[in-house]
Amino acid sequence: MKATEILKRYWGFDNFRPLQDDIIQSILDGKDTLALLPTGGGKSICFQVPAMLMDGICIVVSPLIALMKDQVENLKAKGINAIAIYAGMGKREIDILLDNCIYGNTKFLYLSPERLLSEIVRERIAYMNVNLIAIDEAHCISQWGYDFRPPYLKIKELREIHPDKPILALTATATAFVKQDIIEKLEMKNAQVFLKSFSRRNLSYVVYDLEDKHKKLIEIANNVKGCGLVYVRNRRETAEVAHFLQRNGILADFYHAGIEKDLRFKKQEDWKTDKIRIMVATNAFGMGIDKPNVRFVIHLDLPDSLEAYYQEAGRAGRDEKRAFAVLLANKSDQLILEAKYKESYPTVDEIKKTYHYLGNYFQLAFGAGEGLNFEFDIADFCKKFSLGVIKTIAALKFLEHDGYIALSENIFLQSRIMFTATHEDVYRFQIENSAYDPIIKTIQRSYGGAFDGYVKIKESDLSNRLKLSYKDVIDYLNRLQQFQILSYLPQTDQPQLQFILPRRDQINLDIDVKYIALRQQIQKDQIKAVLSYASTQSCRSKQLLHYFGETNADKCGFCDICLAEKKVEDASLLKDKIDFEIVTLLQSEHYILDDLVNGIETGNENEKIDRIRELLDAGKIKSDGRKYYL
Repeated sequence: MKATEILKRYWGFDNFRPLQDDIIQSILDGKDTLALLPTGGGKSICFQVPAMLMDGICIVVSPLIALMKDQVENLKAKGINAIAIYAGMGKREIDILLDNCIYGNTKFLYLSPERLLSEIVRERIAYMNVNLIAIDEAHCISQWGYDFRPPYLKIKELREIHPDKPILALTATATAFVKQDIIEKLEMKNAQVFLKSFSRRNLSYVVYDLEDKHKKLIEIANNVKGCGLVYVRNRRETAEVAHFLQRNGILADFYHAGIEKDLRFKKQEDWKTDKIRIMVATNAFGMGIDKPNVRFVIHLDLPDSLEAYYQEAGRAGRDEKRAFAVLLANKSDQLILEAKYKESYPTVDEIKKTYHYLGNYFQLAFGAGEGLNFEFDIADFCKKFSLGVIKTIAALKFLEHDGYIALSENIFLQSRIMFTATHEDVYRFQIENSAYDPIIKTIQRSYGGAFDGYVKIKESDLSNRLKLSYKDVIDYLNRLQQFQILSYLPQTDQPQLQFILPRRDQINLDIDVKYIALRQQIQKDQIKAVLSYASTQSCRSKQLLHYFGETNADKCGFCDICLAEKKVEDASLLKDKIDFEIVTLLQSEHYILDDLVNGIETGNENEKIDRIRELLDAGKIKSDGRKYYL
């Protein structure tokens, strides 16, 4: 079967987008490949199609758990067997899924980078018939990148396990330096590099330096038709700005990770289906959401880096129609960004204290905790120990870099169950314990496959079917687990924190001071680039392209700077045309003012009179008080 046949059969497309077929052919030829495609450029097709053409399983590493889950569900809907393993899953659950990858017909195994730290995952991968290793968001492997994730450095161990399998690294944002760093960190051999220009010809970049941002926000919302995204700094602002838009008659809603899971899904779906016109959100919203008709993306605050800004702004206009990326920034935003930078770098003592507080928070003894996973409510943690959130997040990232802990994003994991006893033992238990017979029968009828592996359940469904309270259902499930009849994993909607090493005392905690200094310098340079972009009066698109290594780009012609220059040029051309007509007329005869104005064909009356006055003041034409002449 050909690549185009796979594309048509499973995705319904007749042709590949630019570069997709070249990237796929490079993989089929067994070559290590680095692909830089803009947001919405169809990166997933580049590994999914060739993996379907080859025997074996494709391993996909991605830091975006929500996106991993979406891709797995989409593949399953197409009849393609795929699974995902990420933080928060139990050891037995992971065990079963990995067995399916070795002995079953699974085509795609999605892994969060934190999972690569697990010995069991690496051991099982050695027994898999791997056909391709795909690394999404590959810029995360570079400490020079804007979103460096230390667990990504473990990816090269996959290469050691399967040295003859091709690696595909994918990213939407990488400077020339980061591109080279990706190749080196992944130990890519003779890497084939495919780069689609970062230029977005349909996207108009605009920057406004305004004190009253809200007034401009309303103006844009009223003047630009279609749906939009508004990015703000924090959760509180999402609700405030959404309510402000609503009070001004604009259909808007807000979104952030702290909203209850079902409501978050509903809000996201309402925006995707255009029931909500504008979504006000923190910057995580929009990742992996395939909504092509976004007409504008507005940032009410300065972004942390141009990489982040390009990716977020790039969520506008994926349908290739005209769209706008608007940055509303003023002097106070600059001060806030610089203050945030200073707050982001805790001292070594502060990092050690944060680690010590983690041990106390999870009640771990010294020397204990290795490999343990915990749900982690960072707001509660900071409140309990009177810590600042920004500095604490930074401290956790440094502890992660140094190999003590691993963090994952907020993730919703639906409740799962699996029968751990045999069919015979479960039947015997039902006869001997009639009180549990209804719930066991209901599970068996409602959730097929629970003897073979974990299946997703909804306690509310069981509650309705059994006419029991929600609490009673959970009590029954917990007791069945205590009787070793089944394994019950309750749902969670919290970030996960794992202790990689046993808890150490502060004296034996080594913090990489050089790395902290390096990150400070990198972030300082990124902020400098953001401030330069917002203040430099040259083509916005050209500035962004230059940052990403496209040094010979032409002016876009439609950003705010280019349009302002065009306006000046048009005004200058208009003046030249009027001046030429005035001089031509006066070469043949003298004119009174009214006849001279009527004889000029270019411009309106005011523009004509202004040019006559300016030429008169400059001595280029003359007047005797009644008539004009040369």
